[in-house]
Amino acid sequence: MKEKSTSIDTSAIRQKLGLNQQQFWARLGVTQSGGSRYENGRRMPRPVQQLVHLMYVENIDIQKIKREDFEVIEYLRTNKPAFLKELKKEAKAAAAAAKKGG
Repeated sequence: MKEKSTSIDTSAIRQKLGLNQQQFWARLGVTQSGGSRYENGRRMPRPVQQLVHLMYVENIDIQKIKREDFEVIEYLRTNKPAFLKELKKEAKAAAAAAKKGG
């Protein structure tokens, strides 16, 4: 039996963005037919769910993320957690200020 993924409604997100299945799924490296199966109830693998979340919920351009970004974050998380927490706080405040001002 097919298990419906309830975490993210990809069809609703896609329609809200005005994208067809080919456009929406190609950005994730998923074929249109594969995306159609996910939208129709086939269980979506966790990595695909995470990509959908990053790109379409968090609006992160994954094309700009580099391996070294992950390495730096992991280093800070492991060795300087207080500093990482402070950086996150500052980045959030800066993003809020930019949003408010523009």
